[in-house]
Amino acid sequence: MIVEETPTGFAPLGVDQDLVDALGGLGIAEAFPIQKLTIPDALAGRDICGKAKTGSGKTLAFGIALIQRLTKKAKEEGSAAPRGLVLVPTRELARQVADVLGPLAAARKLDLLACYGGTSVDDQVKALANGCDVVVATPGRLIDLRQRDEINLDRVEVVVLDEADRMADMGFTPQVEWLLRHLVGVHQTMLFSATLDSDVDRLVRHELRDPVHHEVTSATTTVTEMAHRFLQVHQMDKVKVAAAVCKASRRVIVFTRTKHAADRLTENLRQLGVDARPIHGDLRQKERERALKAFSEGRLAVLVATDVAARGLDVDDIEVVVHFDPPSDHKGYLHRSGRTARAGRAGLVVTLVLWNELMEVERIQKRLGLSAPIIEMFSNDPRIAHLAEWDPLSL
Repeated sequence: MIVEETPTGFAPLGVDQDLVDALGGLGIAEAFPIQKLTIPDALAGRDICGKAKTGSGKTLAFGIALIQRLTKKAKEEGSAAPRGLVLVPTRELARQVADVLGPLAAARKLDLLACYGGTSVDDQVKALANGCDVVVATPGRLIDLRQRDEINLDRVEVVVLDEADRMADMGFTPQVEWLLRHLVGVHQTMLFSATLDSDVDRLVRHELRDPVHHEVTSATTTVTEMAHRFLQVHQMDKVKVAAAVCKASRRVIVFTRTKHAADRLTENLRQLGVDARPIHGDLRQKERERALKAFSEGRLAVLVATDVAARGLDVDDIEVVVHFDPPSDHKGYLHRSGRTARAGRAGLVVTLVLWNELMEVERIQKRLGLSAPIIEMFSNDPRIAHLAEWDPLSL
C-alpha cells in the first residue's frame, strides 16, 4: 500500500489531544507511514496485521491506540488485572517498548509494567498485586507469572504481538499460543512482523479476527541501502581483522554465533586495544542494560552480540555491523545488518569469511541478490580503514 509522503500530525488520525500533547512533549509531531496506516483502524478496534521492520515506527503505531483505548475502568471496579498486553521476543525489546509507551501511559495515568527474565520476579509480583494497566512481557516470564497465579489475563482487552517473526525464530510460537488461549475475554489483537511466513501466518489465521492488513516497505532498511563488504580471512588473523575494522569506526556491533564466542572475542578485542563489551543471554540483566546504555550514549565503541541483540536493539547511529561469524541464513543476515543504515544514514556491513564458509556465504548472497565479491584480506591491509569508500567491484 502506498502512503502519501505529505506531513501528517496525529490529531487527524483520531488521536486524543492529551496524547497529541504528550507526543509533542517528546518532540514527535508527525506520524510515520506505518502509523498513518494502522492508527485509525486500531482506534476503531479492528484486529491489525502489520508488516513492518524494526525502525519503522511500529511501537507508537500500536502503542498510541493501545493507550487511548484503555481507561481507568478496571481499577475503578476494584480489579488489579491488566487490560493491555504487549508480547515481545527479547528483554531488550521489552525495556525499549516500555520506555516508548511510558510517557503516553503517564499522560493517561495508566500504570505500565515490563516483565522479563533476569530481573526480580518478586518485584514484578508486587507491582502486579498493586494494580497494573499495561504489561509488556517476554513469553517465558509471562508464562511463569501465569502459572504461579500471580497475573490474571481474564480482563485483557488489547493484545499486541510485536516482532512475531522473531518470536517464531526463537521458538516461542507454542508459548505465545498457550498465552493467547488464556485470554478468555473478547479482545483486540494487533500483530506486527517483518515477514508473514510459516508460524507467523498461522498466528494470523488462527488468532486474528478479520484483520486489516497494512504493509510499509519504504520506511525500512533494505540491503541496497547499505555498503556490503565480504572479506575472506585466515583463522589466525580473523580477530585482528575484526579489531582493525572496529578501530576505523565510531560505533560498531559485532555478531557471533554463540555466547561463549562473544565473551572470548570481547576479551581478544580488548587485548588489541578495542573498547568492547559483550551482550547475550547469560549475562545478568543489569550488565546487559549497562552495556547497551553505554553503547547508546556513545561511551562504548563496540558491542559484541549474539543474535539475541539482532532485533532487540534500537540505536539509530550505528556505523558498522560486523558478521564475525556469518549468520545461518539470509534472514539472519538481514536481521543483524538492519542495525545500521537507519533513518536515511549510511551504513556498512562487513562479513568475515573463512575458507570453509565460502559456499554458505555465497548461498546467502544469492538469496539476497547481492553480487559483492569475497575478497581475501589481511589485518595489515590499509583498505580496512576505508572499507565504505573502497569499491571491491573496481578490482
